[in-house]
Amino acid sequence: MDTLGYLGQGFGVALTPYNLITALAGTLIGTVVGLLPGLGPINGVALLIPIAFALGLPPESALILCAAVYLGCEYGGRISSILLNIPGEASTVMTTLDGYPLARQGLAGVALSLSAWSSFIGAFIATCGMVLFAPLLAQWAVAFGPAEYFALMVFAIVCLAGMAGNRPLKTFIAALIGLFLSTIGIDANSGVYRFTGDSVHLADGIQFVVLVLGLFSVSEILLLLEKTHHGHVAAQATGRMMFNLKEATSVWLVNVRCGFMGFVMGVLPGAGATLASAVAYMAEKRIAGTTGKFGTGDLRGLAAPETAIGAAACGALVPMLTLGVPGSGTTAVMIGALSLYNITPGPLLFEQQPDIVWGLIASLFIANVMLVILNIPMIRVFTRILSVPNWALVPIIAIITGIGVYAVHATTFDLFLMVGIGIFGYILRKLDFPLSPLLLGFILGGLMEQNLRRALSISNGDLHILAGSPITIGTWVLTVVMLAFPLVRIWRNRQRARRAANA
Repeated sequence: MDTLGYLGQGFGVALTPYNLITALAGTLIGTVVGLLPGLGPINGVALLIPIAFALGLPPESALILCAAVYLGCEYGGRISSILLNIPGEASTVMTTLDGYPLARQGLAGVALSLSAWSSFIGAFIATCGMVLFAPLLAQWAVAFGPAEYFALMVFAIVCLAGMAGNRPLKTFIAALIGLFLSTIGIDANSGVYRFTGDSVHLADGIQFVVLVLGLFSVSEILLLLEKTHHGHVAAQATGRMMFNLKEATSVWLVNVRCGFMGFVMGVLPGAGATLASAVAYMAEKRIAGTTGKFGTGDLRGLAAPETAIGAAACGALVPMLTLGVPGSGTTAVMIGALSLYNITPGPLLFEQQPDIVWGLIASLFIANVMLVILNIPMIRVFTRILSVPNWALVPIIAIITGIGVYAVHATTFDLFLMVGIGIFGYILRKLDFPLSPLLLGFILGGLMEQNLRRALSISNGDLHILAGSPITIGTWVLTVVMLAFPLVRIWRNRQRARRAANA
């Protein structure tokens, strides 16, 4: 009852006209920023913090603005992923796998509306989880140290086999390429240059924005030029812009499962929406089994990552508010915003300044409703992108991509590197190599190395720390089980083939 009373107090803060306008402005800005490849929620929130402080916004309004931009960016990132096969950020890589095929089939409106609804469901589940279980989950998240995170990353890498389909070898090679690319740059411990070719421009490694826009945007530009040359006619969106009841009921179990899964993954500091969307997609693909057509336009393959992204985005706020530990890069920036107001997030924040905490939680409900109301009527406008002829679309994508990459470090080297990666990605796509495992291998490889080094530093090189807790042991068991699945499937297929031959 105390929790409900505090939540009511939070709605009293969030529903004031000033904070409602602030949330509305944040959702609009976030959607636009999320639309642009290379600009994610971190950039959107970081740009608005000094503006909010300069305008003299009170702390609760500034935090509501940041949260609304954060959620809006997560919504906006799916638009370019579905319509152009260009992930707006790392978490929406999985959205391209089934979202883009649906758009090519003329179901862009259905894909956009269903993804918006799935994201809303995920965020709603996660926000309810924040209200009910935030302190308990925060204590559980503290139990995850470097060794636990390393085991979790290995488990996620093994789960990439769930994306293999009929191309297990090519999926494995693509993941290995991603792991290799993650090692480029200066070794943080020894200071040794690794695979940089003596180039100072690669000292910090390959930037994620450069890699993702090269692999997806530049290679897509080359494919569009190829189709234009061959007289290919782009797919058009059908007149139906909304999903129907049958489509909604076909994914409601996916929404529920991935909502809880994404929330739990979001609560883990550092895991974030990227890992949550990948694990959710691969879990649903395994659950679907032979009934699924994942990778070719399955609605479940679209709903799973979108629900997990929405849930993880809200879940990442739990460790920030309860422990003062950032759950993602964006929440780290939000902690910086609180420090401008001399506010320290943590357990005492709930007692000392409940208006800020519960006002933020209540605003998450409101911002998600606003995003659905704003985004669904705009779907017809978004799908007009598909009607733009390739000769006009290609330069627009190229300009936006170039600006997004140049904005990172303001160096022309990044532009040339992006083009080189794009040509490499184009060759991989022509050879039927999946690009998503490569990108996920790159993301998880860096995290895996960091946590392995930290764990071994704590134990002075003793490998026993990697299996020294119930969490790590349980994760390793799950990893072995995931590795055994393909072997069991091969054995069963051979047994069936023998029975058929004997019959």
